[in-house]
Amino acid sequence: MAPNNLKATGVLYETDEDVPVEKVEIADYKLTAERKLSWIMIMLYAYFHIIALYGLYLMIVSAKILTSISVFVLYEMGILGITAGVHRLWSHRSYKATWQLRLLLTAFQTLAFQDPVIDWARDHRVHHKFNETDADPYNINRGFFFSHIGWMFLKKHPEVKAKGKGIDFSDLYSDPILKYQKKYYYYIMPIMCFVIPTFLPMYLWNETFINAFTINILRYILTLNSTLAVNSVAHRWGTKPYDKALNPSENLTMSILTLGEGWHNYHHAFPWDYKTAELGKFGTNLTTVFIDLMAKIGWAYDLKTASDDMIKKRVLRTGDGTHELWGWGDKDQCQTEISDAIIMHPKNE
Repeated sequence: MAPNNLKATGVLYETDEDVPVEKVEIADYKLTAERKLSWIMIMLYAYFHIIALYGLYLMIVSAKILTSISVFVLYEMGILGITAGVHRLWSHRSYKATWQLRLLLTAFQTLAFQDPVIDWARDHRVHHKFNETDADPYNINRGFFFSHIGWMFLKKHPEVKAKGKGIDFSDLYSDPILKYQKKYYYYIMPIMCFVIPTFLPMYLWNETFINAFTINILRYILTLNSTLAVNSVAHRWGTKPYDKALNPSENLTMSILTLGEGWHNYHHAFPWDYKTAELGKFGTNLTTVFIDLMAKIGWAYDLKTASDDMIKKRVLRTGDGTHELWGWGDKDQCQTEISDAIIMHPKNE
């Protein structure tokens, strides 16, 4: 496990400057954080979870079968927006996508309602670069509940913001689709996440409003908690075949729930690999299947993956927790990885 400090770990590119971090006493920070609880967020998500439980009850006793099927379909779409989109494409740049696929994944990610892509990817890059330190937005060392959902209810640790300034996010802001989504997010998101999924069942198969509304909230809460559990459950339980020094672990249950994101020890060892896993491509990594399909039709290209020899060397090596990258192009990524990695479906220039 990486030490819980913030040594000068470097930045992502040679031209970047390191960011000095103001020292914050733990006692002072805890007091400040306690006073900065977001009670609006706490009450909102308490409400969402209560409504979701009622939606589960209604799905069992009164909802139409098509409504239950729609929960599964919309769940898969939202998860793909997170896994194939904001995570593997935009956070880690593990592959590239045409505007058609970027637009589709942005729509799916908006359906999932987990902040704009730019904000999500920004925090996730900081998470990988400073994993399990005070600069990690969802630091597991601050407790299971904090790493799962508690971080959403508290003011960010000052070092999260300070160290985040040292990471380059220009690629995110240069994407016009992402800029548009961020600018109009709180107009588009309610329509994509709540209005359309509620009224479509009412219009298409005469579902009742209360059933459609509560069961859609259930779908949203399932998507949210499945995603959040990667940073809590998969950082706590599982095996560590690639790097025993890392808390992130291989967790089959999480992989099934999140279409392949639970192979977390591998992912933190090779964060730029588009598969986020060495094995289990089909039944437990449907996101990889989706990206491969997009590559077949030319919408995804330059898919990066670790070679067998690279994986073998990492497995045999004694991990010391220093191999911390946010994705492809990190300044601290060694040249051997760049030269040995396999880029699949390269785009013809």
